[in-house]
Amino acid sequence: MDLNQTLLDSLGIKVTELQKGKVVATMPVDDRTRQPHGLLHGGASVALAETVASIGAFELVDQEKEVVVGLEINANHIRAKRDGVVTAVGTVLHQGKTTMVWDIKITDEDGKLICLSRCTIAVLKRKSF
Repeated sequence: MDLNQTLLDSLGIKVTELQKGKVVATMPVDDRTRQPHGLLHGGASVALAETVASIGAFELVDQEKEVVVGLEINANHIRAKRDGVVTAVGTVLHQGKTTMVWDIKITDEDGKLICLSRCTIAVLKRKSF
């Protein structure tokens, strides 16, 4: 999967760990990811969360026959962040034939919770996509 010239590249998201059922990725809090008041944009956090869930889900399907897409996502923005780096850890909660549910916790460098998200992923047959 080529991640260049995607939203990941634009937001500076880097996958640092990838294993079956778990993904870890980082994202800078900088001019690309801040809202006008200088805080981490909630949409950037959601983009990071869905990215982690989608990459993780893709690792769990038959990649020759299936693709994955975000179906639903929610996020609770717990703490503001002005600069530095946030880390998202996504773990699969449910792995079904047509959907998956992922839990994503985004923390700062001190391990403080910034955002808590849950993402439902749809598993689609390649020919129907």
